[in-house]
Amino acid sequence: MTAIRVRELRKSYGDFPAVRDVSFEVAEGEIFALLGRNGAGKTTTVEILAGFQRADGGTVEVLGLDPYADRAAVRQRTGVMLQEAGFFPDLTVAQTVDVWRDFTAAPRPRDEALGLAGLEAKAGTRVRQLSGGEKRALDLALAVLGRPDVLFLDEPTSGMDPEARRRTWEVVLGLARQGTTVLLTTHYLEEAQHLASAMAVMDAGEIVAAGGMAETLSAQAGRVSFTLPPGVDPASLPLPVTFDGDGDGRRAVCRAADPDLAAQTLLTWAAGRGLRLAGLEVRTATLEDLFLDLAAASAKGGAR
Repeated sequence: MTAIRVRELRKSYGDFPAVRDVSFEVAEGEIFALLGRNGAGKTTTVEILAGFQRADGGTVEVLGLDPYADRAAVRQRTGVMLQEAGFFPDLTVAQTVDVWRDFTAAPRPRDEALGLAGLEAKAGTRVRQLSGGEKRALDLALAVLGRPDVLFLDEPTSGMDPEARRRTWEVVLGLARQGTTVLLTTHYLEEAQHLASAMAVMDAGEIVAAGGMAETLSAQAGRVSFTLPPGVDPASLPLPVTFDGDGDGRRAVCRAADPDLAAQTLLTWAAGRGLRLAGLEVRTATLEDLFLDLAAASAKGGAR
């Protein structure tokens, strides 16, 4: 079943097209990562899906409903964690959760919500005394208060320390295992790769890459890197290489669809010549590689 369906979504601010013909779907219980640089259109898309903005064109469905026209029905079944939250600074954390519980149908008990966010010890602390990461954790507690069927997370771990970030990951994964659909944006590529089973990359309001996380990355070239031995001409290598940075360190990088096979080819070549490829590293493609490739393609297109 499809929990979120977006077809040719468009949104402009004056003459600026923030979102241009964006289409994607998110299955029930799936964690979907919407990625891209600042200004790519991610937050605008999330705000439209959450019912905070009306689309200029295209169709959007959340749980089979129009999130703007059917706001009341959609919000009863969704949780939202935006980048900017409006808290009452002089309320304590516990009081803040209690206020939100008054406006939430069948909410979680306060202690359960605080436990999920790791804020039990901060229950009596005033909101204005929280760190940035702790405020994000409070955002999360409020977003999951109503046991949502769909959860929108816009940069959920921004400002969190590594321990809090990992705890948030476990919460998100646990919710997905229970059937919650999660759409998240994040600048932490490791986070997206750890959590999401599907993704889309936005650039200048358009989707420039999309698909299952594993399938998309498997289609990307992996990397084999090593220190080029002194006196060796790069042209004599059995595979083409580039150099990290300015090349002064002779750190060669070979991009290959099968990095293990590329490494074997390079090692066999080196052994036949009595050479050692110091610091040899082999890794499959990551989201960082995908982003770098997309950025390079974008720059090349702009240069034309």
